[in-house]
Amino acid sequence: MASKAEARSIGQRLLAAFEAAGAVEVTPDILQPAEALLDLYGEDIRARAYVTADPLRGEMMLRPDFTVPVVQAHMAEGAEPARYAYMGEVFRKQDHRGSARVAEYFQAGYEIFDREDPEAADAEVFALFAKLLKPLDLSATIGDIGVLRAAVEGLDTLPARKAALARHIWRPKRFHRLMERYAGLSPVPESRAALLAGATSDAPWIGLRAPDEMTARIAVLRADAETAPIAAEDVARLDALFALRCTADRAPAQLSDLGIAALAPAIAKLERRLAALDARGIDLTALAFEASHGRATMEYYDGFVFSFETADPGFPPIASGGRYDALTRVLGGGRAIPAVGGVIRPGLVADLGGLA
Repeated sequence: MASKAEARSIGQRLLAAFEAAGAVEVTPDILQPAEALLDLYGEDIRARAYVTADPLRGEMMLRPDFTVPVVQAHMAEGAEPARYAYMGEVFRKQDHRGSARVAEYFQAGYEIFDREDPEAADAEVFALFAKLLKPLDLSATIGDIGVLRAAVEGLDTLPARKAALARHIWRPKRFHRLMERYAGLSPVPESRAALLAGATSDAPWIGLRAPDEMTARIAVLRADAETAPIAAEDVARLDALFALRCTADRAPAQLSDLGIAALAPAIAKLERRLAALDARGIDLTALAFEASHGRATMEYYDGFVFSFETADPGFPPIASGGRYDALTRVLGGGRAIPAVGGVIRPGLVADLGGLA
């Protein structure tokens, strides 16, 4: 494993390359307010972040990534367009004893905020990373969460169902359990069936929810129960979409062949992105496309996603990134700007022999 000094040295070289590409260096605080991260991710973030309490500033977290504070700073005072670069440590708890993954490591990142041509910005970030990482002979994979979101939005079912599915795109197991329920492929839990049948209980009222909130929730559940299941052919098309893997040059045609009409605008956007990548010298016939890429690891990305990895499946991604337009809207209080970026882990680069 590379030493901290080796990782820092490579990180500084990456930072210099990002600055040479037009980025301005930013240095977010290591100690970040927990509120924004909890609002974004819910309580799940506590399992992965180091949380502490400050007597004056309230609940705080050791910086789990750079993107959120960079977006917050840009939405508060940034000019447009903007390119930012950073390099420093992030902190992540590991989920089991004896994990080979470290809890503290360096990240070097590059972020673009630009309204003019989002697909060109996607290609700029990816091509820059590909150039910097070329000496390591890594495998690159791209995907598009926007394609998955478009497929969900196009389903012929209740808006509440589509909203629930969209929330869980990044949690594949929960998503597919919901799909089974909405398609009538899994039984209704006995407790829910009893509730919808009007069963009552003499248990005391506890908790923070008021009776009217519970009544509204029961009405939502009843409307769901009275709605026809999602059609089997729609479920089959979604399953085929999530399983789609091919080279990037073939992706638009294979997506079109699925017969999901709602995908047309997302496919057109993908074609523009692929053209921009081709114009920057990326060989689309050697670039992998996976429709589900990033679903389990890239929670705030809502469009283009990518990663660079070794052939060893046990080795973490060397670099990853993507588009996060919705995050700028959340952190901007309703204002939004198209944004894309990514991070490289200098310590992993050092482990593989460093940059040329």
